[in-house]
Amino acid sequence: MSTDSSDERGSDHRSALRRLTGIDLGTFADRYWGVAPKLTRSADLTGSFDDLMTLDAVDELIAERGVRTPFVRMAKDGRLVDRAQFTASGGFGAEVTDQVDSGAVLAEFAAGNTLVLQGLHRLWPPLIHFVGDLVREIGHPVQVNSYITPAASQGFSPHYDVHDVFVVQIAGTKRWTVHSPVHVHPLNDQPWSDRRPEVEEQALGMPELDVVLEPGDVLYLPRGWIHSAQALGDTTVHLTVGVAAFNDYDIAHHTLRALGDVERLRAPLPAGFDPTDPDSVVPHVQRVLDAMRTALDEIARDPDAIRQLADRVADRYDELVRPAPVRPLSSIAAMGALRGQDSIQLRPGVFARVERSAEAVSVVLRTKTVTMPPQCDDALELLIRGEPCRLDTLPGLDTDDALVVARRLIREGIAVPTPTAR
Repeated sequence: MSTDSSDERGSDHRSALRRLTGIDLGTFADRYWGVAPKLTRSADLTGSFDDLMTLDAVDELIAERGVRTPFVRMAKDGRLVDRAQFTASGGFGAEVTDQVDSGAVLAEFAAGNTLVLQGLHRLWPPLIHFVGDLVREIGHPVQVNSYITPAASQGFSPHYDVHDVFVVQIAGTKRWTVHSPVHVHPLNDQPWSDRRPEVEEQALGMPELDVVLEPGDVLYLPRGWIHSAQALGDTTVHLTVGVAAFNDYDIAHHTLRALGDVERLRAPLPAGFDPTDPDSVVPHVQRVLDAMRTALDEIARDPDAIRQLADRVADRYDELVRPAPVRPLSSIAAMGALRGQDSIQLRPGVFARVERSAEAVSVVLRTKTVTMPPQCDDALELLIRGEPCRLDTLPGLDTDDALVVARRLIREGIAVPTPTAR
């Protein structure tokens, strides 16, 4: 019995990163991750990306899937098209006003506007599964957009992104011009538009890369690298697989938030304080910096405080990354059909921990806590490790109790039946 939600168009079980780069995770991390672009030609990769996106898939999404904003937008020469020009009501029974109008998209596209399908990792089954594989492999949140550009058109002017990207050419050819950063490793709140003059000047110089991507080619760009693209010949389609890499600043940010628990740092500045006089402010800045050093030293000596900071980073990851989807109706059927010889496992992408008290043991997720009798402790600990758990061998439980626990965990979206071999 299985609730496997794979789609016939979904990714296979090859390494998602190797599909994009042709190399293993260790080599990619050492040579390219966050440091340098990597161009990988289709000849150096195994297989095509037709299982993820095609021209026909684009037509299906626009014509038949009822896509709504903000999952779709259009642009030309760096300027976004008013969504009213390509969306409309869905008509009788679907009177929402922001559904894509396929006829209007046709007209705008024929006029030279680029079509952007956003958030495909939440919308298109093949990419849902591919992104899930990639997230589990690299450990950072991932999202996917698709850019469909008319012949000989440019959708966006030179710019940089605040996340890493893998550009996957699906159809047609596109020329990419890449320049080195004017701001290395930009943060989410440091967009290229804040440095527009420097970006435009840098884009006038000699590029680091000037390449034409053909179907099956992949270009990796770390965040901050300036780039622009122009379609050559016929209509082109590419995927932009964006990676929101966690960084040292994220940990520093959570550490600074922890300083809010320090009473002396919450005290008010003196009455009569003049914030417009820098000379009078400087002593307070120095005093606060000294207090921060002391507080940070205290945190550094407290293993529990350090663990709490690590938990905050984990919670932030859990906010950004969705667990693998489940199929409610199939799951209900699977719950009823469970037998002792069946196995369950932690739902892929679920971040959970076990907490214990004298009266109960709990599975704690970001959004809820599921409490069970204390005799479930060993079984839950085994499940959280991520390995398949055969029900009639769960420690501390007889088969009947194991079935009750398994059904509860599946119903709560914590566990899934382990897929059977086909």
